[in-house]
Amino acid sequence: MRLVLWVLALFAAAVAVTLVAKDITGQATLEMPPYEKIELSLDIFIACLFAAFFVFYILVRLTLRVFGYRHRKAENMLFSGLKAYFEGDYAHAKKRAATALKLSDSSASKAVSAVIAARSAHKLTEMSLRDEYLAIVEKEAPDERTLRLVTQTELLLNDGRYEEALEALQSLYSTGGLQQTAVLWLELEAQQQAENWDAVIELTDILAKRDPVNQTLVAQLRQDAHLKNIKYKASDLESLNNYWMRLSPMEKNNSKLTAAITRAYMALGDCSTAHKIIERCINENWDDELIGLYAECLDYHVNRQIECAEVWLKSQPNNVHLLLALGKLCTHCELWGKAQSYLEASLSVEPGFTAHFALAQLNEKIGKHELAMDHYNKGLGFALKQLS
Repeated sequence: MRLVLWVLALFAAAVAVTLVAKDITGQATLEMPPYEKIELSLDIFIACLFAAFFVFYILVRLTLRVFGYRHRKAENMLFSGLKAYFEGDYAHAKKRAATALKLSDSSASKAVSAVIAARSAHKLTEMSLRDEYLAIVEKEAPDERTLRLVTQTELLLNDGRYEEALEALQSLYSTGGLQQTAVLWLELEAQQQAENWDAVIELTDILAKRDPVNQTLVAQLRQDAHLKNIKYKASDLESLNNYWMRLSPMEKNNSKLTAAITRAYMALGDCSTAHKIIERCINENWDDELIGLYAECLDYHVNRQIECAEVWLKSQPNNVHLLLALGKLCTHCELWGKAQSYLEASLSVEPGFTAHFALAQLNEKIGKHELAMDHYNKGLGFALKQLS
């Protein structure tokens, strides 16, 4: 409608100028060497000038309309592709993003279109096509390097190709500057796949200082990395000692980490250190799992262990795990009466197969075989009930 109004206005202006120009006398001479001169009356010259302007204007408007239509279509295709991608319609998303890629004239628009097409192809397991679109981003939009590398890293991690993902991240880091939190999460996932737990712990330190971030999740990932490290790296006493010393005071009070490192010391036969770690942690934070471990590694310090456990019993008189541990410790020291008393007290608080088996072993050692068999049977009954 606006174009029609402009055309009518131009025609009206041309008519007005022509009416005015008919009363104007004079001539206009156009000289175009090496051709002859062209002489026109002034009114005809003015009319031709306006006609030429009108034709030029129409051509400019048509050109802009053609290019504007192309731009709008590219935007519509890209928007439609994004919508289809988030709806899970990856086939249509790939098709529309590919169309937007052909119509786009800016590097940013080309990059976004190619990335949507690449992600859609990845979802459709068309890996070669996915790589082609990523290559287009690298070629057609070199300035959008971050977008390409982040996308490439995420897709590689989805395939479990963590080594290539880490290489892509190194290329991204080479540009310098503060990396986005999302990029650090990608590296953390890559380091997890690589089982590089030291790097995972280092990344959790960085992420814990970012805001906003799920601190609970970061703390859980850090704890899991420590547990993996203890399992895979604590192969000898020296490395285990070094690892324990590097833990922060808060981490040393973490019962799960303490239990894991205690088991590692026990596996290496260093019961003395295992006991000290348990005693230190129990004095800070009570934990039933650690109490259970306290009676599993026995050496010449058992009498001291009994003394410590009896001190804890004053504040935890009905703790079934502590009573059971005391019963096992006293059995080891052949304190039959005390052992039986503690084990029976444990059963009175909470009957279970562990206490029955411990009582069965105690009665075997003191020659009460029938009573031992009775406790074995009762313990087996509890065990079967727990499994069912």
